[in-house]
Amino acid sequence: MSLKAQITEDMKTAMRAKDSARLGTIRLLQAAMKQKEVDERIELDDAAVIAIVDKLIKQRKDSIAAFEAANRADLADVEKAELEVLKVYLPKRMGEAEITAAVQAIVAELGASGPGDMGKVMGAVKAQLSGKADMGLVSTAVKAALSK
Repeated sequence: MSLKAQITEDMKTAMRAKDSARLGTIRLLQAAMKQKEVDERIELDDAAVIAIVDKLIKQRKDSIAAFEAANRADLADVEKAELEVLKVYLPKRMGEAEITAAVQAIVAELGASGPGDMGKVMGAVKAQLSGKADMGLVSTAVKAALSK
């Protein structure tokens, strides 16, 4: 079953269970997916759906940080609940050690030597690790590998 179909089934399940918090989050995700399909006139595959989920998760993390800085725990809790629902749709993420090893292999393969090669390395890393790893950790690993 495709990820898109799984999300639709989860929405139906949340509707039947009258789980309004989960239902609202899944509807937000479906709206983002539909918007992407309409804007680009494409049918989303699993990789594109994962990219959308990643984007929504990043937005939630940013919102949580902003709400906590403003002492709005009530709003931060809502965002945290949405974050947990969205995390279900991501594949298992790579650990820091795996990311570092993959980045070092790509740096060696490309022959990158310094910070000036950051763009070239990030392009290759993004193609290989997108959806499998947190890109924030990947960026940190690339910077560390190129600063040696």
